[in-house]
Order: sequence, then C-alpha cells, then structure tokens
Amino acid sequence: MRVYRLLLRHSLSKRDHLQTKTLGPRAAQLIVELNELRRSTFTLADVEAITGLSPASARNLVHKTQRRGLVTRLKPGLYNLVPFELGRATEHIDSPYLIAREIAGASPYFLSHRTAFELHRMVTQPTFIVYVSCMRRVRSQTIGGYGFRFVYITPEQEFGIMKHWVDKEHFVMISDMERTIIDGLRHPALVGGITEVAKGLWMRRAVLKAERLVDYAQRLGVGAVVRRLGYLLEYYGLVDTFTLESLRGMLTATYQRLDPLLPAEGTFLSRWRLQLNVTPEELDAVRFG
Repeated sequence: MRVYRLLLRHSLSKRDHLQTKTLGPRAAQLIVELNELRRSTFTLADVEAITGLSPASARNLVHKTQRRGLVTRLKPGLYNLVPFELGRATEHIDSPYLIAREIAGASPYFLSHRTAFELHRMVTQPTFIVYVSCMRRVRSQTIGGYGFRFVYITPEQEFGIMKHWVDKEHFVMISDMERTIIDGLRHPALVGGITEVAKGLWMRRAVLKAERLVDYAQRLGVGAVVRRLGYLLEYYGLVDTFTLESLRGMLTATYQRLDPLLPAEGTFLSRWRLQLNVTPEELDAVRFG
C-alpha cells in the first residue's frame, strides 16, 4: 500500500487541505485507482473489485471516505469522488448526464426529450430534470438536486442515437436532433408543450434533415406524431410538397389535438386530421418572438 500512499501524496502535495483528508492505505488505493480509471462516479462493486474487500468491508470503507469528504453519496450503492481542488467541500455532484448513464447500468439508454433539446441547443431555459429513454423500467428519482425521469422504450424504438461528449474522456448517448423532435412530438409534456417543440424545430431548421424526420416518424408508427410533424413542417414552410404528401399518406381518419396538454378546443383541420388548439399567434411567436 506504500506505493498508493506515495502516489496520492504526490498528487496532493500542492493541496492546502491535505491535512484534513488523511487516508489509510485502502482508501488511498481506492482514490488513486478511481482517478487512474477516470471513474469519478463509482459503485460498491467497483470498490470491491479495486480493493479486494468483502461487500461489508467495502461499504465501511466508502462510509469512512464519505465522512472525510472524499466522496459524495448519490444514492444507495452509487458515489461520486470529490475533486481535490474543491478543498474542504464535502458535497460534489458529477455531471448529471454521467449519473444518468450509471443509473441505466448495462441497459441500452439515451438522453432524450427536454434533456436532448437542451444538449442540441433547441431551448433557452435549462431544467434540473434529466430525461432518459431506456430499455429497462427505472423509477423516477432525485439525486443531488437533479430529478431523473426514465421513459421506457422497446428494442424497436432504439434508433436515431448519437454520442455526446461530456468532456474529453466521457460520453453519453443521446437522441440525434431529428429523433429529439420526434420524441417531443410524441410526448410534448416531457418538453414543455408543442410550442417548445416548434421552437426547437425552427431554431435548428437549417441543419435538420427532413427525410430523416419522415423516416423516424414512419418507424415510430404513432399517428399523432405524423399529424403534428406534417402540420408544423407545412406551417413553417420547411419542406417541399413531396415530403408533405409522404406524411399525409400515413394518416388515418382519427383526429388528434395539436397539443395534448391543452383543452380539446379549436378548429378541426381535415388536411392533417388535427384539432388546432394552439393559435397561429402562438406559433408565429416562435419565429418572431
């Protein structure tokens, strides 16, 4: 263990709080290994693998390091290293996106809905709720002041995904811009309403690919998405007639509300089988507001 102590002493030699965070050999080994592995967020299983301790001893070790302000407990079995440069701080929350990845575990996942809107710069107001689409049912929870809401998806719904680099070494999976719009059209409540989806569509209109939007809508196979997408693309003049007609060819006779969060009122538009419960003034404010 002497090697780990020396390494840790070297890495902390210029830190003014060294005397307040003295470590034993096991804790030194753990901290050094986690830093070497670039694992700022870790589990009890990681502690057991690094130190060779039993589950009970690993929990006891983490509890001691937590009391010394070296780690923050995010949830049972999940922890965060407190960066040395924070000095006497005892609470530290790593990127909520990386924490979301840890919660998902081995299950396929991607950051989605309002969170993906933020990461793609489709909104101007941040939120403290992280939305995650995942192939495992995970309960909603709050960790370190952030809410984590998981949306269950089937294997067939895992498409339109890309990497997002949180920093130079860590990435998470997120929905690409087109999939983000499609998810917003399916669940406007998880974005802030249909006008928020329209705002994202308009803000990123220069880079969004119409053919991909249509393809995703078709793959998802949700009629309300097709109706809302077609209407907004036509309203803002973003695509040609051929694209609009390809969407209209997917319609059934059923009508849907443009915004399911608002009352069932307003005129009915047969062309898109929609009840227009959002006014033109509200949609125009997206462009001119």
